[in-house]
Amino acid sequence: MDENHSIKVAANTAMVAFIFSFVVAVLLMLNYYQLRAHDPLELESMERLVERLKDEPNNEDLKQEIRSLDLLARKAFFTSQWQVRTGRYLLLLGSIVWIFAMRYYYTAKSRITEPEAPVSEVTARAFSQRWIMVAGGTIMLLAFMASFAIKDHLKGYQPAGEMVDTAKVDESIEVIAIAESPDTAMDEIPAGTGGNTVAGPVAETIPATPTGGEEAASMTAKALPATPTALPHNGFRGPFGNGVSGNRNIPVDWDGSTGRNVIWKAVPSKPGNNSPVLWDNRLFIAGGDEGARMVYCFDAGSGKLLWQQEVRDIPGSPGTPPRVTEDTGLSAPTVATDGTRVYGIFATGDVIAFTMSGSKVWARNLGVPDNHYGHASSLIVWKKHLLVQYDSNKGGRLLALDTATGNTSWETIRQVGISWASPILADIGGSIQLILSAEPLVAGYDPESGKELWAVDCMMGEVGPSPAYGGGLVYAANEYARLVAIKPGAADPIVWENDEYLPEVASPVVSEGLLFIATSYGVLVCYDAATGEKYWEEEARQGFYASPMVADGKLYALDMGGVMHIYKLSKEVEKVGSPELGEPAFASPAFSNGRIYLRGENHLYCIGNE
Repeated sequence: MDENHSIKVAANTAMVAFIFSFVVAVLLMLNYYQLRAHDPLELESMERLVERLKDEPNNEDLKQEIRSLDLLARKAFFTSQWQVRTGRYLLLLGSIVWIFAMRYYYTAKSRITEPEAPVSEVTARAFSQRWIMVAGGTIMLLAFMASFAIKDHLKGYQPAGEMVDTAKVDESIEVIAIAESPDTAMDEIPAGTGGNTVAGPVAETIPATPTGGEEAASMTAKALPATPTALPHNGFRGPFGNGVSGNRNIPVDWDGSTGRNVIWKAVPSKPGNNSPVLWDNRLFIAGGDEGARMVYCFDAGSGKLLWQQEVRDIPGSPGTPPRVTEDTGLSAPTVATDGTRVYGIFATGDVIAFTMSGSKVWARNLGVPDNHYGHASSLIVWKKHLLVQYDSNKGGRLLALDTATGNTSWETIRQVGISWASPILADIGGSIQLILSAEPLVAGYDPESGKELWAVDCMMGEVGPSPAYGGGLVYAANEYARLVAIKPGAADPIVWENDEYLPEVASPVVSEGLLFIATSYGVLVCYDAATGEKYWEEEARQGFYASPMVADGKLYALDMGGVMHIYKLSKEVEKVGSPELGEPAFASPAFSNGRIYLRGENHLYCIGNE
């Protein structure tokens, strides 16, 4: 390519980048002024309807109209916020391309000798170009600043009756900082003192010595017909990945900012959106950034770091981590444990196993997943199989890795699109099945062989929420798709479906005949699990990414602002409390008797009734 052609390409690139950036800047400015002029939560039509409701308190149609209008306003607001964030990055990218193209253009042009032009023409041209750049740059800068200045109306909204706790921070809570030090592993970790006593119809005490392998599987299978509560919280959303815990005496009141009922909190050295996992007195999380990926083990009672290990020296692992979004990161999948080993997977495609004392057992790379957000599907263990849902743009795969060696026990190719959902286990017809959700299939598999047992073509889009199981029905949902209740193996498997409220990330949970959905636009909904009848809906100030969980007869739903919304399992709205973590949160909680473990954006918390 000769110099003149390069100059022409640079000029065209600069022009396209400038026009693109200018258009984005104008749209951001318009969005800014629109939101400043009109509070999205103060609609005149809504006010009129509310006034009418005062005169017609028993008008159910009017109440439904108000709910529908409010839902539309909230969806519009969350969509607008997404547009602002996306526009901000697009504006920054366009501006960078424009600046570099202009720099190359003028540098290359200066190397070419041109006939001298009259001074007045050169001066006029330079003057015009300078003012165009100054004006355009000013508009882009103002638009970029406006994108940060847009008010979060939901964040500032304070429902009537909610009191603000102005107590000072309790300095007595120990904050344990996890430094980036060389790998540490204990040769021997003392067993927990007292185990994990599980109440209820399948009550039994988890032994202090870790139970794993065949024993853990047999214990799990024995407990499953009632609820899988005889196992600790050993993976994403607890035993079997279904979001239901059998632990008791779970706290309902705390404040992360003041330290009320906070037993301890730690600061992991690496970020991660994965959830805590428990076995006996050990708590596991993972973290990662471009520098390193880590697995951590804490003492669940004291918060002391027992060991941390870096995931490295894995054949086939990419030298440069794949590009991921901030919402997902390089360490979104939750680890899993069987009491003998702990297993982790990362957006690099690396899978690794450590002993409970932190010694590396095996590691392998499954190939970098072709996911534009990053890999997020969590692991689950069944008997001697580590089960991996690996659905990417390159196709769907379901793998079973030998927990002792990491070798592939079986692999099933799936005709599905990309998915970030995690697998769950369920007792269907007296046998354990592995259930997965992706576009277009919700399907059940034999975890021993990988054979597909049934499949229902009912899902759409880039699936994020994992399925749920209860009362003989499988539940699957996805935003911009639908919520479906499925009877596996039936001639007409779809029992009911709904598209009013749909989750984007948070998975559904079912218990006591009730199905709960948490949306990214801040609405929590309760349905009759058997019929799909809607019992109630409640609105939060922020949306939900963490999956709602059921424990101790209550629903725990953590919003992105770090507020835990706690309800009784009831057909009527019975809110127990709204304790706050004091920082954003995206990971699902973990439970043990008398304790709840929460991972915020910056800290790992242990909360108890002390």
